[in-house]
Formats: sequence, C-alpha cells, structure tokens
Amino acid sequence: MQTTGILLLTFRELWARKITLGLFLVSTLAWLMLMFALNLDVVEGTLAGIRIFGKEATPTEAARDPATGEVVRSIVTLEGFVIGVQTFVGGAAYLLGTLLGLFATAPLIAGLLERGRIDLLLSKPLSRTRIFTGHLLGVWLTAAVLATYLIGAVWLVMSLKSGVWNVSFLRAIPIIVVMFGVMYGVMVLLGVVTQSTALSLITAYGLIFVSAIFTARDTLLTQINPPWRQVYEASYHLLPNFIEVTGIVAKLAGSEPVASWYPLWSSMLFGAVVYLGAALWFNHRDF
Repeated sequence: MQTTGILLLTFRELWARKITLGLFLVSTLAWLMLMFALNLDVVEGTLAGIRIFGKEATPTEAARDPATGEVVRSIVTLEGFVIGVQTFVGGAAYLLGTLLGLFATAPLIAGLLERGRIDLLLSKPLSRTRIFTGHLLGVWLTAAVLATYLIGAVWLVMSLKSGVWNVSFLRAIPIIVVMFGVMYGVMVLLGVVTQSTALSLITAYGLIFVSAIFTARDTLLTQINPPWRQVYEASYHLLPNFIEVTGIVAKLAGSEPVASWYPLWSSMLFGAVVYLGAALWFNHRDF
C-alpha cells in the first residue's frame, strides 16, 4: 500500500504538469489523422486504390525484369501495405515517443528531490526503497498505458479499415516501454546525483545520438586504429543500443524474424546497472 501511495502521487504530478494529457492528445491526434486521412479501395485482397489526405496514390511497386531490363509493375497486396504502414508507425512511435516522453518526464526526479517535498516524504513511515520504487512504477506504467493506447489505436484503425489483423504489430509495445525505461534510468541516476534536469536530459539524448554511431559498427571497426577501436568496441557493448533496437521494433511489427536480440539485451543490462546505481545513491544520500 505504501508503494501504491507513491505511485499514485507520481500519477498526480504527471497529470498536474499536463504531461499525461499532452502525450495523450498527441497520440489521439496521430491515430485520428490516420483514421480520417486513409481510404483503401480493396479488390479481391489487393489494393486497387489508396487515398491519403484526399490525394490518390497508386499501389504499385516498380521492378525490372532481369532478362529484358523492362520495368515491370506488380500489385502490392493489402497485407503488405498494412504491415508497411504499421512498421513505419511502430518505428516512429518508438523514436519520437521516447524523445517526447523523456522531455516530458525530465523534471520529475528533480522535483521529487526538492527540499521540503523529499523531507516530507522521508518524515513518513516510508522506506527510501519504497519511495524510489513507487516513483519508477508510476512513470513506467504511464509510459506503458500511452504506448498501448497509441499502438493499439493505430492497430485497431488499420485492422478495421483493411480487414488485416496483424497482431504482431502489438509486440512493439513492450519493446518501446522497456527502452523508454532504460533511457529514463539515465535521467534518474543523474537526477539523484546532481538534481539537474538539463544535464539529465542532455545526457539521455546524447546517448541516443551516440547509439546512432553504433549502427555502422561493422564499417567503422575496419577504419578506426587502436586504441580507439577498443574504446569504440567497449562503448558498443556497455552503452544502450537505442537506434539498433529500432530495427527490432520494425521487424516485430512486420512479422519478420529478428536476426539478433543483442542490442535489446545489452541495453536492458545497462538499464539494470543504472537503476541499481541510482537506488544505492538515493538510499545513502543525505537529504
């Protein structure tokens, strides 16, 4: 019950800062635009026509015949089109949703540690572990609800309009929530240590930018000289591979096999270490 109380307190703060409302409205606008802007003309399981924002689009793919060199056009299947749109939405929700979520929740941990507020919480019969855990659960659950709302609504709209019920698209939800949690852990650790919202947010965004460099790992390893090659390789394994996980989200949304789960597992391990460090610092810090 004590943890639940802190969790509800976090919910109230998110609502008071209009964070939850703002993200909810953005998510609602996204799927409403998709619902009203997209019209499909389906003939025997294939797309005969697509209308997006009132403009016609031809559902064909261009390819060349290897024997003659002539351009051949093949009709895109309805299922292929739906999965393609959902794959794009999943990747966009993962990247943009995490960036917006981090920006929106950045002030929370510093606010929790403000003089007067933290003193009041610590004066209650609450352990520091419960306070810390309750705060994290409140943020994580909010992220899970918003991700489920956005992805679930897009999935439902596309399914009702097309008749293609691609359940695999929903598998992107836990990946989005987990990776948001990993990056939020960076802000929690720096927030507990420095109480600087700006530094916490900049560092989290900086790690996302650095992870983009990791996507070219195979090429860069052949071009970097020692000892920087070892530094780059160590960074790849120790820091979160946020951008590489985008590929996992896309493959899950598109019902494709994932070649390697390593970027996700290594990022989760990084997150676990960061949260452990934040919890230890929070429990031993003199407020």
